[in-house]
Amino acid sequence: MHQEGFDNQKYLQLQSRHIEERIAHFGGKLYMEFGGKLFDDYHASRVLPGFEPDSKIRMLAEMRDKAEIILVINAADIENNKVRGDLGIPYDSDVLRLIDAFRGMDLYVGGVVVTRYKGQCAADAFQTRLERLGIRVYRHYPIAGYPHNIAHIVSDEGFGKNDYIETTRPLVVVTAPGPGSGKMATCLSQLYHEYKRGVCAGYAKYETFPVWNLPLEHPVNLAYEAATADLDDVNMIDPFHLHAYGVTTVNYNRDVEVFPVLAAMFEKITGESPYKSPTDMGVNMAGRCIVDDGAVQEAARQEIIRRWFDARCQLRQGKGDENTVYKLELLMQKAGVTAQLRPVVRAAREKAEATGEPAMAIELPDGALVTGKTSELMGCSAAALLNALKTLSGAGGHGVHLISQSAIEPIQTVKVRYLGSSNPRLHSDEVLIALASSANSDPRAAAALECLAQLKGCQAHCSVMLSPPDESTYKKLGLQLTCQPQYQVNDKLYHR
Repeated sequence: MHQEGFDNQKYLQLQSRHIEERIAHFGGKLYMEFGGKLFDDYHASRVLPGFEPDSKIRMLAEMRDKAEIILVINAADIENNKVRGDLGIPYDSDVLRLIDAFRGMDLYVGGVVVTRYKGQCAADAFQTRLERLGIRVYRHYPIAGYPHNIAHIVSDEGFGKNDYIETTRPLVVVTAPGPGSGKMATCLSQLYHEYKRGVCAGYAKYETFPVWNLPLEHPVNLAYEAATADLDDVNMIDPFHLHAYGVTTVNYNRDVEVFPVLAAMFEKITGESPYKSPTDMGVNMAGRCIVDDGAVQEAARQEIIRRWFDARCQLRQGKGDENTVYKLELLMQKAGVTAQLRPVVRAAREKAEATGEPAMAIELPDGALVTGKTSELMGCSAAALLNALKTLSGAGGHGVHLISQSAIEPIQTVKVRYLGSSNPRLHSDEVLIALASSANSDPRAAAALECLAQLKGCQAHCSVMLSPPDESTYKKLGLQLTCQPQYQVNDKLYHR
């Protein structure tokens, strides 16, 4: 059953105040590296129930008069057409999407930085495109010996060769489409240029996870390791913080490993390092807004299991690797969880065994379980979705049809005869469209549609891997989905 464990309003207020204090600490100018997703942090909303996916951007929107956005993209990612896995769009297209989204919230975008530029033709074309759209573009270059050759990096031949980004606001948010874009190097380069110009400025890092003031093996922090299992990120006690203050905090290996280099860069740029530990650099207040630790722990345990299922499906499709699965299994052991802690897993398996067909199970907000099986008319995910809406709306039990067979068959005909589909069964999105059509004449269908919002945050599991349209529909509705790592037809490698 869904139970909130995070105070989102407190988070917005506390986070804004803490960032403003950090700006004041540095004399009125702060470059803030933003890790993770600004608009759609669904991982945080899953492991911190009550956290809204757009919380971070809403917090920035409250500071719109003080903030400006700088977007960073690696020239190699443009050249290689790197794609965001969650959205399925290239990084360069995502830069344009993000600019539109920021402007849509009345946030000022100061420009785009192309990092590690060394004459890539695709990067040149992208810069030309941006400039024609009226967007300022800056180039940053590879620096020999980065990040260890401090003397060279912090010199006119290192950071000094980079374009200086002209900014006008006290808070400069540096963000990117994904990891490896060069956000931290961009911030440090700006500090170098600012201090050469006699401008006092500072740097801070905004990473939601790991949560620094939760225990190392708290399920929320283990869930972060699960989310980054393919990146080899590891949570660890911050030894610099422990040595400086005698206080145990949690950080992750990459920041701990690079901190001595960062501290040396700060000293070279400003004369002294403003931070004694990587934890000091952070501004995240999420840990102070947890109001029900039990609810948060349970949500995080479920996330670890979901990540394990996802990794196994990726491996089955030839997209993942065994080491990621092994690491997730170790994390499951640390968290003390098994797949059986997901009631929907057991329900879907039992339904599949009973019917001999693929099956889906959904856990409703009150803990009730509904299932659906594959039939000639629709797939199991579509059937489970209809059954869930039927239950939520009180439309009736088995034998009650919200969509008539006569309404479904013409859709199947169009799919197969005119759209070239080999699968006549209705996908989840097609069933919802049919349900919406029926709602005009059937009050029960209309009542069922009104219950769609109640599915957000519900757990779901399928006995086979879903087709992309079904998976996409479930994600759009906010259902937290897992699948068994097997195809509906075992000798077929592509399912649509």
